[in-house]
Amino acid sequence: MENITASIKEQWAALKLKDPKLRIRDAAKQLGLTEAELVNTGVGEHNTLLNADFKELLKETASLGYVMALTRNDYCVHERKGVYKKVGFNGHVGLVVTPDIDLRLFMTHWHFGFAVNENDRLSLQFFDADGSAVHKIYLTDQSDVEAYHQLIAKYAAEEQHQLLAIQPSLETPAEKPDNEVDIKTFKDAWIALQDTHDFHGLLKKHGLTRTQALRLAPDGYAQQISLNSLKQILTKAAETALQIMVFTGSAGCIQIHTGQITKLVQTGPWFNVLDPEFNMHLREDGIAAIWLVKKPTVDGLVHSLEVYDGDGNTIVQFFGKRKPGIPESEGWRTILNELANAI
Repeated sequence: MENITASIKEQWAALKLKDPKLRIRDAAKQLGLTEAELVNTGVGEHNTLLNADFKELLKETASLGYVMALTRNDYCVHERKGVYKKVGFNGHVGLVVTPDIDLRLFMTHWHFGFAVNENDRLSLQFFDADGSAVHKIYLTDQSDVEAYHQLIAKYAAEEQHQLLAIQPSLETPAEKPDNEVDIKTFKDAWIALQDTHDFHGLLKKHGLTRTQALRLAPDGYAQQISLNSLKQILTKAAETALQIMVFTGSAGCIQIHTGQITKLVQTGPWFNVLDPEFNMHLREDGIAAIWLVKKPTVDGLVHSLEVYDGDGNTIVQFFGKRKPGIPESEGWRTILNELANAI
């Protein structure tokens, strides 16, 4: 165990010497390891392995005060500041629903947890069975550091030095051939939708991936748009102070920002929102397709912009601000009509 950990640490240290700005996620890929394994090398020095009672720990994160929640996938990073209030669970599904921290938690994907001290930047970090990050909570200069140390003391694993039982990533299932899909029934069911949350069940019932469903959508319900159109729409939303919703997910967490976006900045391949409470970093060269999608609900049509990578995984989704029982924002529809020929 110690020899393996020492070897990984040496390899990582050598990489950091060559590229001091190298992110841990990218370092792990270069080394053929996982991010969780690299974090685990710091246990006993500046990191602490947590026990698996993540639900109870999350219920106590309100004690940390004002923090930054981070959820990401390969091509989008979503950072939102606030306080973790109203954390609740129904079986393996958790909710944190406040105007600031708004999360959907899928706890079957939470396998490893650490308290991490990265150059005096304190955080709680959680990982899937394959060693990929599902969610991170970073302290800010307004957080309660004493409460953080109390949480670590309470939830530290009894045995700190462990080799992580990393599992291989699940392979993306292959799409079934279009000619095996009852396309008419699928289209009729789409048009008959009553709630956006029913869309997942529709896909499951017909055995479709999301991008296959968009290709086979009823006429007028899904169209591809360009990256430039997406950026124009977000720029117009910023200029008009429109309230929008931004959803980014890992396997174990969907994180949502609701509100305005203001400062949009291009940095190399990254398109960024850099606001005081909300940051988004979208890597453009990972984008394979962007779709404008319409889903019927009892409150009228809901329009989303959905961004996908080359494997058909969702990178990020954008909506106009809405709640059940309240129709979608007319401002959102107006922008889409102007810039994406959406309606």
